[in-house]
Amino acid sequence: MRFIIITVFLSCVLSIQGEKKTYPKREMRAMWIATVANIDWPSKPGLAVDMQKNEMVELLDVAKDYNLNTIVFQIRPASDAFFQSELEPWSQWLTGEQGLAPEPDYDPLQFTIDECRKRGLDVHVWLNPYRAVFDTVRCSVADDHPIKTNPEWFVTYGSTAYFNPGLPETRNHVSSVVADIIRRYSVDAIHFDDYFYPYKIAGREFPDQEAFEEHSRGFLPEEKDDWRRDNVDLIIQQLHDSIKAINPSVEFGISPFGVWRNKSKDPQGSATKAGVTNYDDLYADILKWQKAGWIDYVTPQIYWHIGKTVADFKIISEWWNDNAYDCPVYTGHGLYRLNETAKAEQWRSSEEISRQVALGRELPSIAGSMFYSAKWLKKNPLGLKDNLKEELYFHSALPPVNHRVKPMLPSQPQQASCEVKNKTVELSWEHGTNNDYFVVYKTKKRKGFTTANVEDIIYIGGKLGLKAKLSRKNKPRKYNYFVTGISRTNHESNFSVCE
Repeated sequence: MRFIIITVFLSCVLSIQGEKKTYPKREMRAMWIATVANIDWPSKPGLAVDMQKNEMVELLDVAKDYNLNTIVFQIRPASDAFFQSELEPWSQWLTGEQGLAPEPDYDPLQFTIDECRKRGLDVHVWLNPYRAVFDTVRCSVADDHPIKTNPEWFVTYGSTAYFNPGLPETRNHVSSVVADIIRRYSVDAIHFDDYFYPYKIAGREFPDQEAFEEHSRGFLPEEKDDWRRDNVDLIIQQLHDSIKAINPSVEFGISPFGVWRNKSKDPQGSATKAGVTNYDDLYADILKWQKAGWIDYVTPQIYWHIGKTVADFKIISEWWNDNAYDCPVYTGHGLYRLNETAKAEQWRSSEEISRQVALGRELPSIAGSMFYSAKWLKKNPLGLKDNLKEELYFHSALPPVNHRVKPMLPSQPQQASCEVKNKTVELSWEHGTNNDYFVVYKTKKRKGFTTANVEDIIYIGGKLGLKAKLSRKNKPRKYNYFVTGISRTNHESNFSVCE
């Protein structure tokens, strides 16, 4: 039997200190792991495989150290792959040359999934829908990249090549990539970012006139903006239908730009003066997707501080809360803004992030946070980790159950047992049905037990047992230990007593 060792007496002491505060048992706590241009991982292209693995493990351990529960791993930054794919080539940011496979051979996505399961972390895989070549001057392009096999699908805007959103062929291709991922990998969610139509370049029109003339679908020339929005609607609906047809338990989430529309353009918009909006500039009508049930969660990237004049974090958060349409909302936070010399004084202290997370907890439709990005969590700017853990993330938390997906219900772990050896308790159990990972609780025998108490949790992870070292003051026989199984959809089983 393999065990994980944990010092239980420490968690008991800290629980006493923190019992005056209330901590949620379920809350989204995620970090984005960006691979485009090697932002977070790997640290450079062409890194040795063992070093790639070590760096990923280090980032996952950072997530656990912050008491996070989810990673959002970018596996398709530019129509390329950080996984084994027959549809698109290996990413240049992985191996140094697009199309070149890792040597020795391994699958970064499967490796990351396996390591996350050990740690009880959910895996959301992050794809960019339309970006094809990040930089047409400097990026390598493999012979089997879609831009070479089907050049008629693409347009160039600035120095970047994009799938033409007006063509049905591009929607079909992106849907095929997503379907392939869901069929072959046990991911918890498909995650798309804010790059639908690209951010506008001043004085330059996006080159999709030919596609509009060929596939206008009844839209008039003066309705071209509506046609563009309809193009994006079509791919979102197609992706939703494809995901649910293959595995209705997999979530589909979007992390849009923070502002849907300004109130000056639409009475339903937010009291902001953003220079860019989803609806008017990126042609993404997020609210429509929420209302229609085409997406299972939304993570607006609200990368501004509380009190910012043109885009106040508080005002925008409250707007998304009021316009959730029964779709779970997770706030996106921009950690990269934390800097002791930041122009806005709010960003000179990591308390700004703590205030933002606390504000979200006060809003009923906001069920947690996602942090951009992993390298900033690792750097711990301005004491971020201590602030978050002392004030808000003192205890671990399970991810929310998403009511928009088909539940996978777990059974109890089997053969749960407890053996006391001197000052050590050895717990073990066997898998039940749909046990993706496990939660272990510890309570005093004279105390009633409920799985509602997050402060009783001593372990979240995938191993089938643990050794708990106890101090002299914590006599093993004074405690009961309980284990539950958690399914892929984060439903929790009834508990089994370790006897």
